[in-house]
Amino acid sequence: MIAIGPAMASQPAWLKAATIIVGTFILEDVATVLSAIAARAGEVSIPLALGALYFGVAVGDLGLYGLGAAGARWPYLRRFLTLPKRERTQDWFSTNVIRIVAISRFVPGARLPLYTACGFFHAPFLRFAITAVLATLVWTTCLFLLAMRVGGWLLAHQGGWRWAGLAGFVLCIVVVGHLIARLQTVSK
Repeated sequence: MIAIGPAMASQPAWLKAATIIVGTFILEDVATVLSAIAARAGEVSIPLALGALYFGVAVGDLGLYGLGAAGARWPYLRRFLTLPKRERTQDWFSTNVIRIVAISRFVPGARLPLYTACGFFHAPFLRFAITAVLATLVWTTCLFLLAMRVGGWLLAHQGGWRWAGLAGFVLCIVVVGHLIARLQTVSK
């Protein structure tokens, strides 16, 4: 997704930003980690990386809400959504939208079903959007700074093995996220 090296350094800023934004739609946490490592290596500026990450993640979150809202209108689309049972859920989602969005931002695997459910059950969009953006700013910034620190250490201290260390770090982020998401579905 993000090539770290001379190829990335020679690319225009808009292409770097577009690459990061597209990356957030594929695997958001991996895009964040790789962008942080690229920033640490001097391949992309920190403001550009964070701006592209914030934009891509926020658009993705609003898209999940839109997917849920579209599923509420079109039965064909509804069958692709994982939604809770309908008993009193619309009122519950409307009342608890800020809490739902804030908590699910930090729980791997929770955003897809909960954000689409917010759209499906017509949770107030403005409260959803503001909370999603604020939670994105906090989570993405924390993960970015952690990845910059770990990635910087790996780049500086691991010599020829630094790329294996970086790949292991990225893999660890992905695996831990999937394990937490899987544990959530098993415990339900």
